[in-house]
Amino acid sequence: MWYPIKSPFWLRWLYPQLTWHRSRKHPCLYLTFDDGPIPDVTPEVLNILKNYGIKATFFCVGDNIRKHPEIFKRITQEGHRIGNHTYNHLKGWRTSKEDYLKNIELSNTLVETKLFRPPYGRGTRAQYAQLKKDYEIIMWDVMSGDFDEKLDPDTCLDNVINNAENGSIIVFHDNIKAAPRVTYALPKAIEYWLNAGYTFKTL
Repeated sequence: MWYPIKSPFWLRWLYPQLTWHRSRKHPCLYLTFDDGPIPDVTPEVLNILKNYGIKATFFCVGDNIRKHPEIFKRITQEGHRIGNHTYNHLKGWRTSKEDYLKNIELSNTLVETKLFRPPYGRGTRAQYAQLKKDYEIIMWDVMSGDFDEKLDPDTCLDNVINNAENGSIIVFHDNIKAAPRVTYALPKAIEYWLNAGYTFKTL
C-alpha cells in the first residue's frame, strides 16, 4: 500500500481549490481525525487531547454518529470542531455525483458543518465543484499512516513529527485499524510539538 506522507506539490497544484494547509507564518498545527465516532478508539483519542488541553477537528461518518450518538455528543461538548466525512464513507471515484452529494447531505443533517473531507481523499472534479458552493473541502498536509496495519507505531510517530511544519493539517484516524498506532503516536507527537513551541487550533 503506497500513500504519500507529505502531500506532494503536484497534487496541490492540480487541486488548488482544496485546502491542504493553513498559513505557514505561525507555528500552529491542526490535528484532524477521520472515520469516527467509534467506541473505545474515539474516547481514548478524546482522553489524550483532554489531557493536553488540545482541540482538534473530527471528520465524522454519519452512520457512525447514528450508531454512537453519545460519543459524538462528547466530541462536541469538549469543544472540538466537526467535519463531514459522508454518511457511508464513500469513495467519490466510484460513486455518481448525485449519489455522493446526497450521501454528504444526509450526513450533514447530523453534523451541521461547512467542512468536508472526502474519504480516501478521492473525489472527482465535478463533485468538488459542486461541493465548493457549500463546503470548505479539507485535505491534508501530513498523513500519519496510522490506518496501515503493516506500519509499526514508531514509524507512524516519525511520519508526523518529521513532516509537520507551520500550518500543517495532520491526519490521524479514530477507527479500529488505526487504534494501536494512533494511541501510541498521538501523545508522543503532541509532547514533541509542544516542546518545539507549536500551538494547536481547530479548522
